Amino acid sequence: MEPVPEDWDRALAIVAHPDDLEYGGSTAVAKWTSQGKRVTQVLATRGEAGIDGMDPDEVRRVRTLEQIEAARRVGVENVEFLDLPDGVLEYGLPLRRLLAAAIRRHRPEVVLLVNFRETFPGGGFNMADHRVLGLAVADAIRDAANRWVFRDLGLEPWQGVRFALFGGSPQAGHYVDVTGHLQDGIDSLLAHEVYFGNLGAGFDAAAFLTGIVEPTGRAAGVEHAMPFEMIET
Repeated sequence: MEPVPEDWDRALAIVAHPDDLEYGGSTAVAKWTSQGKRVTQVLATRGEAGIDGMDPDEVRRVRTLEQIEAARRVGVENVEFLDLPDGVLEYGLPLRRLLAAAIRRHRPEVVLLVNFRETFPGGGFNMADHRVLGLAVADAIRDAANRWVFRDLGLEPWQGVRFALFGGSPQAGHYVDVTGHLQDGIDSLLAHEVYFGNLGAGFDAAAFLTGIVEPTGRAAGVEHAMPFEMIET
């Protein structure tokens, strides 16, 4: 595995749902914000379809607050929501346009996402929102750089994205050394208290993240590391 370059200042995390980042990405974010890097989060939905036993309007409110708190715990102050419908994201020009606008507004050097491949590491089919959004973001990075695409946005093109990082990918070949930041990542994941409480599965946040960073750290030659698929743009 190769280390993710860290000679940059601004990152934009774009994910589908509240809690997507906290399954690994936020542990790296905790390290980056401790270095003084600026990280902004953009969420396509508010996760309103994520709890079967609660009304979607209440879920939307609760999960919004939980995401804002999860972000705060890893040093992120700016969290935006695109308010697209949870569970039914559609790939296409409207989605690419929204995402290109976000990239042009925030002008990141790095874009952080979750796995958009068909499967998760170790198997299991990835959900549609992740697959749709990841591909759309990858395309929107190029859209945002082309001044002749989405001209009606009234935003200057942004060609400064160096690479995209996909967390939880079965094709991970890079890592971020997160030694000293594991607890920050665990605390961020635990911010989704109501969500996990309604799943009823006894999810162990500490065991989950430790089970990722310890073996990856051994492979990378450090104590704790978070794996990513890196695609240069």
